Amino acid sequence: MPESQEKQEKEQPPRRRQARGERRIAQLLEAAANVFCTTGYTAASTNAIAREAGVSPGTLYQFFPNKEAIAIELGDRLMHEMRETYGEALAPIDPVTPLEEAVGAAVERFIDFNCEHPVFFALMHGPDIPGRITEAHDALHATLLSRIEGLLSSFLPDAPPADLTRTAHMCLGLYKAGLELVLAHEGAERAAYIQELKNVLVRYLDPLVGERLGHPGP
Repeated sequence: MPESQEKQEKEQPPRRRQARGERRIAQLLEAAANVFCTTGYTAASTNAIAREAGVSPGTLYQFFPNKEAIAIELGDRLMHEMRETYGEALAPIDPVTPLEEAVGAAVERFIDFNCEHPVFFALMHGPDIPGRITEAHDALHATLLSRIEGLLSSFLPDAPPADLTRTAHMCLGLYKAGLELVLAHEGAERAAYIQELKNVLVRYLDPLVGERLGHPGP
């Protein structure tokens, strides 16, 4: 047998084992996401996660020592994806872009992410989440606020930094409040709440933008 072929055959089993391991981890994380959404992090157990994944607890422990490790791995992956999402949603825009269009595009991108991964909200805003997730979320929150300030500065170029920060906090707070309602509904009713959330943000920002441009609202 040629040396190159023999070497290739020797290398295949570890790669297959690694691929199987990655698939198993993904399976366990998906099951954990379902359990965390259903019961919350505090009430969740490794046995419930293993049962949801269709594996034995022993199989789960081959990959994760406890539910905190599962939550941290799940949180890390979600936050990485979230950073990519807000990078696209809050990218610099042309200042002549209509406010309603800019707000609508950003809200839709974030809503799509949260609806696709409802466990993100459950993990990030639960009453008892692992410390490392809390720290990572705080860092993500600070970066997100900074990006929102950057987006707002396109519409409020002369606003003092303190005003931009306050407005960014209000926008994020309004979004979180609306998101909870959005996630609690489905179908046409969810779509209606998404539109209401866009309306709230536009109606909050429109007078501020008008005042900065010298066109005070009614």
